[in-house]
Amino acid sequence: MRKLFMSLMAGLSFCSVYAQSADSAWIKKISDEILRNGKAYENLRHLTKQIGARLAGSSGMVKAENWGLEVMKKSGADQAWLQECMVPHWVRGGTDYAQATYTVPANKTKNMIPQQKGLDVVALGNSNGSGPKGVTAQVLLVNSFDELEAKKDQVKGKIVFYNYRFNDTYVSTFNAYRDAGQYRGQGPSRAAKYGAKAVIVRSMSHAVDNNPHTGATRYDSAFEKIPAVAIGLRDADWLSEQLQKTDVNVTLKTYGKFLPDTIGHNVIGELKGSEFPDQIITVGGHLDSWDNCEGAHDDGAGCVQTMEILRAFKALGYTPKRTIRFVLFANEENGLRGGAKYAEVAAAKGEKHILAIESDAGGFTPRALGFTGSDEQYVKFLSWKELIAPYGCTELVKGGGGADIGPLNRTLKTPMASLNPDTQRYFDIHHARSDVFEAVNKRELELGAVNMAALIYLVDKYGL
Repeated sequence: MRKLFMSLMAGLSFCSVYAQSADSAWIKKISDEILRNGKAYENLRHLTKQIGARLAGSSGMVKAENWGLEVMKKSGADQAWLQECMVPHWVRGGTDYAQATYTVPANKTKNMIPQQKGLDVVALGNSNGSGPKGVTAQVLLVNSFDELEAKKDQVKGKIVFYNYRFNDTYVSTFNAYRDAGQYRGQGPSRAAKYGAKAVIVRSMSHAVDNNPHTGATRYDSAFEKIPAVAIGLRDADWLSEQLQKTDVNVTLKTYGKFLPDTIGHNVIGELKGSEFPDQIITVGGHLDSWDNCEGAHDDGAGCVQTMEILRAFKALGYTPKRTIRFVLFANEENGLRGGAKYAEVAAAKGEKHILAIESDAGGFTPRALGFTGSDEQYVKFLSWKELIAPYGCTELVKGGGGADIGPLNRTLKTPMASLNPDTQRYFDIHHARSDVFEAVNKRELELGAVNMAALIYLVDKYGL
């Protein structure tokens, strides 16, 4: 009996080694196809240079959706379609403007002479504009919400300047972003509570340039919806230093407003499963970008990586066991309507989604894959580390997902994964005019697609 048991164990071990060898060979084929024949970089060039900015509700959004549908079809989707959803339609409405007025001592006299300096600013997304007359007021410097509370009696009639810096000690810059992001999201309403006329927010970035970074703000309906802008980091430092020496008045002019909601779409391509077609794996990124940039890293990269995985699977003649959906989500930046609609439809149809993976952290060098699911699923996820690690993702870590696939997790309890590239340069360009095609490296972009494709292949073959 013992000999039979040992024989069976040896057979299982041999089968395991053989399976791993076969999986390794298939992942190498996927990698070779993407690195030799990949279309992601040229697709990104078209998206950024021929279409450009594509904020929800804009003409760029419509062009991008139509383009994405055609690329899905050309990449070999068994079927491709547009999934309608209503999206918000915020418009900037004009060129944002800020000018500081301050005084400096005249040479060799005690007289003060007025000076002016233009400030590089961009209105926060979803913010209300000042209108053409603008807002002119003295600036009040606060470095934190605690300081705002301490100075609340000085706020009325002022422009509050939140000079909260990115925390340099966080090695993962996403932690710094989450920490500072509250000032962009909550700052306008918290200042309005005490009578502020407008706010200026230090850009959410470690950058050393002066490009201001936009992003969505959220108004509290209990308080006035005051104008809000982000300021470039060099100008933020200048303004902070100047306010240590003298009073500074700033004139702000912004024109942002909401138009009625309009029709947008998730762009979906699908490879139908041959054995378990009712089990769905979703991979995607978000197609919209802010209006002040090309959105190359955020999130053009995730979109073209998604479609590249589809193209590579078809080019290799791969027939999935499970249905794989490739989704370009609508309206992540200022509403998340696309991700919500996708989950809503999935729930209404009683679909079984076994994994959703998102790329929305830029097209930089892949470092890790994150995973959110049960402990048992995480153990299985970890078992694939040796197969994936040679392509860049040397760490498989707990905690993964994305804004667009979050609704699937909340609605259907779908396990989530994320591509986690190197984070150090992402917030240099995030939501800024510097997020352009030229900032993306071809090899890094392609390797991101390779790592996601490897994970999808393994989940398709073995399930979770």
